[in-house]
Amino acid sequence: MLGVSLPDHLYPMNNLLASLAFSITITGPICLLLLLGIGLRRTQMMSDAFIDGASKLVFNIALPMLLFTSIVNTDFSQMASPSLILYGVLATLAVYLLLEILATRLTPQKPLRGILVQGAFRANMGIVGLAYVNNAYGTQGVAAIAMYVACLTILFNILAVVTLNRSLSRDQGLQLGKILSGIVKNPLIIGILAALPFAATGTPLPDVLMKTAQYLAQMTLPVALLCTGATLSLKRGSEETGLLMPVALLRLLAIPALITTGGFIIGFRGAELVMLFLINASPTAAASYVMVRAMGGNAVLAANIIAVTTLGSLLTASLGATLLKGLGWF
Repeated sequence: MLGVSLPDHLYPMNNLLASLAFSITITGPICLLLLLGIGLRRTQMMSDAFIDGASKLVFNIALPMLLFTSIVNTDFSQMASPSLILYGVLATLAVYLLLEILATRLTPQKPLRGILVQGAFRANMGIVGLAYVNNAYGTQGVAAIAMYVACLTILFNILAVVTLNRSLSRDQGLQLGKILSGIVKNPLIIGILAALPFAATGTPLPDVLMKTAQYLAQMTLPVALLCTGATLSLKRGSEETGLLMPVALLRLLAIPALITTGGFIIGFRGAELVMLFLINASPTAAASYVMVRAMGGNAVLAANIIAVTTLGSLLTASLGATLLKGLGWF
């Protein structure tokens, strides 16, 4: 059979399509699970009580087990380098300060500024971000980025308290104390710290315990994404601030681009740079709505930010992955 070669001018298009197809393997399963969650909610197969219980199960047990099992058998040399974690912390702090300045320009209403800032910087790394990394690099990728996620989770909680207290709370100390206490008890942090001694010493867990932990870990992302889809909705009400789209553009485009570009400039390459993009391309964390509502802020704006960025992240993460694949970094 005679071989048929493509004309030279078609190779760029062929490479683009291959890169796009690869990016869909990262975001496609997440999109389908979110859509399935929406459908299950509408058919009442997932009730409010089920979603609430399943979400607590994921956060308190399954997700910590995912992080634990990903790290426990991993060589420390395969984990994210301290320089990447340090860069992520410093970059997030820089972004936070820029957002605080930008918030004063975008709205004269002080109660909205904290919601804007939190909605832009507080990424859902623990669910969607890890799902992106898992689809791209498997459990080894999750293990590599787990410590990064842990450190940024702590930072996100602290910065969220600071910005919301500045704009919404009259009591500057009470909420901060509660959140700091919550950080110490955070199941994600506990799961990672519990795995470190085993990873450091190479001590194996009994098979029965390891298999049980793996069963719990395997249900984390599917259940979490189904619950996320089931809770997605654009709420009507007092959201007439005009801030929804600026926050979405900051969360989905500006911040991932700035952090990834900065990482490239200072020397990160390959898997580290790609995971840096994927984890920062995640949407606004669902916990941001809980905090805004508890503090009496504009909960409609907070809920809509989560919904729009969750759906929009599927597109922007796909485009970003396509670009990185085209550059040969995958």
